[in-house]
Amino acid sequence: MRLMRILAGLAMAAAAMATSAEAQDYPARPIKMVIAFPAGGPTDFVGRLVAEKLKGELGQAVIIENKPGANAAIGADSVAKSAPDGYTLFLTTAGAVVINPHMRPDLPYNPVRDFAPVSLVVNTMEVLVVKADTPLQSATDLVALARSKPEGIALASTGVGSPPHLALELFKGASGANVLHVPYRGAAPAVTDVIGGQVNAMFADLPVLMPQIIGGTLRPIGVASRNRAPVLPNVPTLDEQGIKDVYADNWYALFAPARTPGPVIAKLNAAVNAVLKDPDTARKLIDAGAVPAAGTPAELGALLASELERWGKVIREKNIKPET
Repeated sequence: MRLMRILAGLAMAAAAMATSAEAQDYPARPIKMVIAFPAGGPTDFVGRLVAEKLKGELGQAVIIENKPGANAAIGADSVAKSAPDGYTLFLTTAGAVVINPHMRPDLPYNPVRDFAPVSLVVNTMEVLVVKADTPLQSATDLVALARSKPEGIALASTGVGSPPHLALELFKGASGANVLHVPYRGAAPAVTDVIGGQVNAMFADLPVLMPQIIGGTLRPIGVASRNRAPVLPNVPTLDEQGIKDVYADNWYALFAPARTPGPVIAKLNAAVNAVLKDPDTARKLIDAGAVPAAGTPAELGALLASELERWGKVIREKNIKPET
C-alpha cells in the first residue's frame, strides 16, 4: 500500500513537472482564435485587433477563424471539443455563454463545464437610437410618443434573445411604454429600417451603431448602462432619464477549452491584459464603442456565473422563447 502511494505521488509530481515545462515552452506554434460571427462585424474587429497585438506579447501569430452559425453555438461547440492545450481560444460575446443556455435546451456545450475563463476583453453598452431627422431627442420623448399612440411603438432588435432584445424588454418594463418588439436577423436590416422609418427605434451594441451615429443617420437617445459611454459623453443613461435599472451591457471575453493547464491560462491572461493596457489599442477600442476591460480568470468566472443567473431570471420572467 505504501509503495502504491509513493508511486502515485511520483506520477503526480511528474505530471506537474510536465505541465510546468509545457507552459514554459508555450506557445511553440501559432494559436487559433475562434470568433462565432462573420468577418467584418464588431466582434471580428475586436478579435483581430487583440490578435495582432497578442503576437508581440506571445511571440506567435494568433490566427482568426470565423465560424458563425446557430447564434454562435457552432463556434462555441468547436472550441469546447478542442484539445485543452492553449492553441484554440474562443472570443465570444455574452450571448453564447450566458443567454444561449437559457434559450436552447439542446445546446451541445455547457459554458461553465466546457470552458476555462481567460480574461474579459471589452464591455459594450446597449444604446437606444432613433433616426436622426426625428424630433425625438431623448428616451423620455420616445416613451411619451408610445403613450400617445393606442397601438404603441415598434422597436427593433437584432434577434430574439439577443442582448438588444433583453435591453428592450427591461426598457419596456421600466418605462411602462407600449412597445412592440420587432426582431430582425442581425443588425444590418434593423438599422436600415430604423433609418427608413419602418420602426421607431432600436437597441444595439454601440460598436454596431457607431458608423451611423458618426455618419449622422442615427441619433443616440439613451444608454442602457450604469455609466455613460466614453465615446458618447453627452448621451445620458436611461437611469439619468428616470427609466431605472435598465442595465444590459454586453461584453466580449476570451475562453479556452476546459482543463487547459493553469500556467497556460495565466500566460494568456497576462498577455491579454498587457494588450488592453496599451494606449493605442485602448484608444482604437474606445473609438469603436468598446471599453477595454482587463481582468483575471477568476473575475471572468464570477461574471459568467452571475450573468447566467441574471439573464436566466429575465428570460423566464419575460417568457422569452426561441424563434421556431
